[in-house]
Amino acid sequence: MTKPNFCDYDEPKPIRQFDTGATRDLDFTKDDPEGFLSPLVIQRYCEYMSKNRQTAIGIRDSDNWQKGIPKDAYIKSAWRHFLDLWLAHRGYKSREGIEEALCGLMFNVMGYLHELLKPSKDEVIESAKQAIRRADDAMLLAERRAEEILAYQEEIYCDTSTAA
Repeated sequence: MTKPNFCDYDEPKPIRQFDTGATRDLDFTKDDPEGFLSPLVIQRYCEYMSKNRQTAIGIRDSDNWQKGIPKDAYIKSAWRHFLDLWLAHRGYKSREGIEEALCGLMFNVMGYLHELLKPSKDEVIESAKQAIRRADDAMLLAERRAEEILAYQEEIYCDTSTAA
């Protein structure tokens, strides 16, 4: 991913102006979750997820799945839900009905994608090491600067050569 250059003032960016006088940049190039997602689907999916939080050992946290589920488990479950969707689509009896099948498939597709997108343990460790190195570098720079300031203050306030 390329970092934006905030100092690049070569060309003014087009803006939109509202009736109030407020201005904003154009939004047609930005992600638009409000347009990309259906609130009806998200609401139904949340109902499905809430219903399936209950387990034999109690209610699991809503983000429990983010702890990590193997991709093999996601793909096997996705196939079962897809089969139910397919059966219902063709007018046959399915285990759970078309909405439940779609929500189950959605869960498995999102979970699988989550596993693909999240950083690996090695990447997390390397990122933490880089952050520690940057912090160490910043501390060294701060210590050097503090030493320079102290030396300068000593030079100014402790110089006895100009004393009368």
